[in-house]
Amino acid sequence: MPELVLPTPSVRESFLEAMDEFVAEGVELSQTAAWIDHHAPGWTEPDAFAAFVDAVRADALDETPRLEWHVPCTTLWWVDGDAYIGRLAIRHVLNDFLLEVGGHIGYDVRPTRRREGHATLMLQQALPWARELGIDPALVTCDLDNVGSVRVIEAAGGVLEDVRGVKRRYWVPTS
Repeated sequence: MPELVLPTPSVRESFLEAMDEFVAEGVELSQTAAWIDHHAPGWTEPDAFAAFVDAVRADALDETPRLEWHVPCTTLWWVDGDAYIGRLAIRHVLNDFLLEVGGHIGYDVRPTRRREGHATLMLQQALPWARELGIDPALVTCDLDNVGSVRVIEAAGGVLEDVRGVKRRYWVPTS
C-alpha cells in the first residue's frame, strides 16, 4: 500500500525512472521540473542523490537558506516499497505568487502511474501534515482544464473560491 514519506534515498532508482518519464512528457513550471533543471544528471550518483534528498528535507526548516521568493516547504514522496510514485509539497506560508497561483499544496504523479487514484490519496493523507504545520484551511489550485485535479481537490473537501487567470482556487479543510 503506498504511503507518504519524507524523501529517502531508498527509492533512487525508481525516482530517476520517474524523472525520465517527466522529461519525456515535457514537464515544465513545476517543482519536479525545477529538480530536474538543478540536480540532474548529477543525482544519478548515489552520494549526489543522498545530498539532494537531504536538501529537499532541509527545505522544510525555517533557517535553511533559500531564494527570496521561496518559502519553507515540506516535501513528501508517495512510495510503495522502493517504488517512487509521486511527490507532494506543503508550503508553510503563502507569498503573493502562491496566494494567486501555487497554493499551500502542490502534487504530481509520475506519468505511468496516473489515473490510479494516487493523487486523491496523496492529498487526503497530506491534510493532517498541513494541519500540524498550522495550515487550516489549505489553498490548493489547479489549471482550469485539469479535470482530474478538480476531482482530486473536491474529493478532499475543497471548496472553489474563484478562478484567477488560468487557475481554479480551492480552500480545503485540514481539520
